Amino acid sequence: MDQAAEFRESLQMVRDSAAAVVPHGDLRRIRALRFTDPGFDRATWRQICDLGWPSLALPESEGGSGLGMRGFVVLAEELGAGLVPEPLVPAAMAARVLSGAPLADLLAGTSLVIPAWQERPNSLDPAADTTLRNGRLTGRKLFVPMAGGADFFLVSAREGLALVPREAPGVMLVLDRTQDGGTFGTITFDHAPATPFPGNLDRALEEAALATAAYLLGLSRRAFAITLDYLATRVQFGQPIASFQALRHRAADLKIQWELMRASVQSAAATLDLESDLPVCRAAVSRAKARAADTSLFITRQAIQLHGGIGYTDEADIGLFLRKAMVHANLYGSAPLHRTRYAALALEEHDA
Repeated sequence: MDQAAEFRESLQMVRDSAAAVVPHGDLRRIRALRFTDPGFDRATWRQICDLGWPSLALPESEGGSGLGMRGFVVLAEELGAGLVPEPLVPAAMAARVLSGAPLADLLAGTSLVIPAWQERPNSLDPAADTTLRNGRLTGRKLFVPMAGGADFFLVSAREGLALVPREAPGVMLVLDRTQDGGTFGTITFDHAPATPFPGNLDRALEEAALATAAYLLGLSRRAFAITLDYLATRVQFGQPIASFQALRHRAADLKIQWELMRASVQSAAATLDLESDLPVCRAAVSRAKARAADTSLFITRQAIQLHGGIGYTDEADIGLFLRKAMVHANLYGSAPLHRTRYAALALEEHDA
């Protein structure tokens, strides 16, 4: 078997392993976790760590699986199809920069580290105002996903990164509910004791944004499949509404848009695996994230409409996909932000 075939087989094994966590046709676990604290199941999180998913993209030399972002986006797509709420993307983001005992504890599932980096709405700047001086951290971070389940926060500051226990003095956490039943945290650090950590979040942020795009790809795929099943079973005027030409045209358009999103995500993953130049990687990620955000909202909103009145009820599973898309479309940068960044990077390349 050649190297390419072995890699494809590895990716299929990743898809197969996701079946241990992703429900197929049954979203009762997802419904039960909505609007609870911390919003995900810790036993499932330990299972995810046992499967080695937080380190899937890391090189084997760093204790990872060595499958890169092409492997990680395959996994993220499957988790999106199941609306899995466990914070794999933030944890993998932390794993990209951690080392030593904090990394070992994270990968073992004994300590959950969540990055806290955003200080302004709709911004990709990881360290604007937060300061780290003499082992004390001062600042405020916004929109920290699933912050209520964190044991530590990996915080970006002007002076570098810092690891801060959630229960440390000077740490105040306020949780806000999101449309999908999860939470975002606003964290204020008031001279909180912090352990400086080498490195930065530049590469990790790009990987998190792309993994989120892949998550949106998966939830869009599942929403589309659910909608096709509904169209095939719903009968009007004595025939399935899937036979109506107008609805078939709408379904075909959704399929085309999803395929374009898939191609963009996969292209960006290959770029991150093969390219070390950060601006090139950022351009590929912004292209994929902008398309994924717009397309996932388009597909899930159309899916609601194609379900008719029942699609607007909370009892209909299709609504769960729209709510999740509404939250994840803006995680790690909204579509307008990424389009703006892509345009700026393209202009820089043209001027060079």
